[in-house]
Amino acid sequence: MDDEKRPYRNRITDSALRLKLEAFGATLIVGPKGCGKTTTGKHFAKSFIEFQDEDKRAGYLSVAENMPSKLLIGEKPRLFDEWQDAPKMWGAIRKDVDDTGLKGQYILTGSSSQRVETPHTGTLRISTLRMFPMSLYESGESLGTVSLMDLFNGKPVEWEKSPLSIDDVIYAICRGGWPQSIGVENREAALSIAPDLFYQTCHIDISNISKVKRNPLWAERLLRSYSRNICTLAETGTIYSDVSSTTEMSKPTFYEYFHDLEDLYIIDELPAWSPAVRSRDAIRTGNKRNLADPSIAVAALGLNPAYFNTDFKTLGFLFESLCIRDLKIYSSGINGELSYYHDRYGLEADAVLHLKDGRYALIEFKLGSKDIDNGAKHLCEIERLISEYNKKEKQVPLRLPDLKLVITATEYGYRRDDGVYVIPIGCLKD
Repeated sequence: MDDEKRPYRNRITDSALRLKLEAFGATLIVGPKGCGKTTTGKHFAKSFIEFQDEDKRAGYLSVAENMPSKLLIGEKPRLFDEWQDAPKMWGAIRKDVDDTGLKGQYILTGSSSQRVETPHTGTLRISTLRMFPMSLYESGESLGTVSLMDLFNGKPVEWEKSPLSIDDVIYAICRGGWPQSIGVENREAALSIAPDLFYQTCHIDISNISKVKRNPLWAERLLRSYSRNICTLAETGTIYSDVSSTTEMSKPTFYEYFHDLEDLYIIDELPAWSPAVRSRDAIRTGNKRNLADPSIAVAALGLNPAYFNTDFKTLGFLFESLCIRDLKIYSSGINGELSYYHDRYGLEADAVLHLKDGRYALIEFKLGSKDIDNGAKHLCEIERLISEYNKKEKQVPLRLPDLKLVITATEYGYRRDDGVYVIPIGCLKD
């Protein structure tokens, strides 16, 4: 799905790939189909082998089967695209990295729709880099005038204005961050990418990755039910009950399909943050349901932008999914990790962004301006709970949040009197 004819759009993972090429002999780029793995790999490679090139495929595969080390000859870094078609390349690359001790020699990319059994793990030789579809900043829709890292470093936000209207946000949710759809002037054509990916996932990829013929209608119904519960804490049993009400899928089979979709990087859930500010029994610890891109949910539900003119509730969950996607991408550029907080008393932070130096931000996502006060109130209450906890637990205090953010689809960004920043998604970057 990568379009080689377009100028390369810089990705936030570019800096992470540069670092891995300095630290490891080889890097494997993984992520959902169509997110731009091959294009990024080619941008950094000085030579490449494409096993899907039908004119050369038979010759490449013959060499890879009988003497894979011959294919390693070439200017470095050397890219092997669709490497899983020639699994012996893994061992050859691993051995060459061992023998030479050189860094940044190889990049591997390929379809996420096939599991490959290799005799060696590649630990400390072949590192893995996760890619996502494009964020709004990478696609050029966010101005990027507000940097998460700048906020952490204390740079103030006085007044910012987003270029995105609510209709623009709806379109971005439905279209998704798939590189093939970015910059396509015909919106109907751009909106057709995600439904095609949804179809291929359910009808082709899920069978390929498991090497077992899967029922595509069952896969569609699972993703449809999952999408109805996106950005909620719905129990797995709830989703299974919904799926089994219209299929004869057993629970073990349901979990097989579920794990296949995880291995395809389609299902991409958010883990819980469990600070000890309340009883452990009070903290929700299950994953928050989410997909790699909100457009997959839109496609699974059979919706289009016009639908959301009358359903802002569903739009709110999909907006949260969009924000989580972007924050996962932005956090990868600043050595961060994303989770969420929710307790049985109803107190929540839609996301918690932790940096590796210990700093963190509490974050709420609000589609419209009328919900900003409530989101800010939640964040300030969590901060108060941590302060109260620290008065009792002075030996092992918890760090207070370094940032409190409400990310919105509204027009203006500013700092509130309670210290909470209101930031439009159309202004944000890493």
